Amino acid sequence: MIVNILNAITLSRILCAILIYFFLFLESQYLLALLLFGFASFTDFLDGYVARKTNNESVLGEILDPIADKLLIVFVLIGLSVNLDSFLIGFISAVIISREVWVAALRDINARDNQSDKTKVTFLAKTKTAIQMFAILMYLFGLTLNNMMVLFFADIILIIALLVTIQTGFQYTISTFKK
Repeated sequence: MIVNILNAITLSRILCAILIYFFLFLESQYLLALLLFGFASFTDFLDGYVARKTNNESVLGEILDPIADKLLIVFVLIGLSVNLDSFLIGFISAVIISREVWVAALRDINARDNQSDKTKVTFLAKTKTAIQMFAILMYLFGLTLNNMMVLFFADIILIIALLVTIQTGFQYTISTFKK
């Protein structure tokens, strides 16, 4: 029963991603987008924590969780890029998407070779996701307050997220092709 609830929480992040994307184009809905993204980010922590603490981890949950995270981050970054007409956010979104596709391919290669441990999620990769989510929260907070300084701070955090994203992509690549 608890596994079904945890998977439903994970699936709710995908729904949140779609809703937030549309809210970004309704100027009066920035606060709602911020609150929804905050909720979705919290559920990312919550479902994993509860699953581990109650020993209710599932194969479906292990598959859905990273997909929900990626969809949440990518949908919102693309929405922000269009909404803010930002080359920086668009470029970083493209790098993040490219990295995710590349790492998925590496995971497929390793799974076929029975070496899935080479691309097991690392602490740095989890940190990358947290930094990306924090940057998005700052963008949504800046839009809600209509505060350029907060948006500038969000740019800096997103650049840090970009660097960590690239680093983890390199780590998985080296791990995969190291003999």
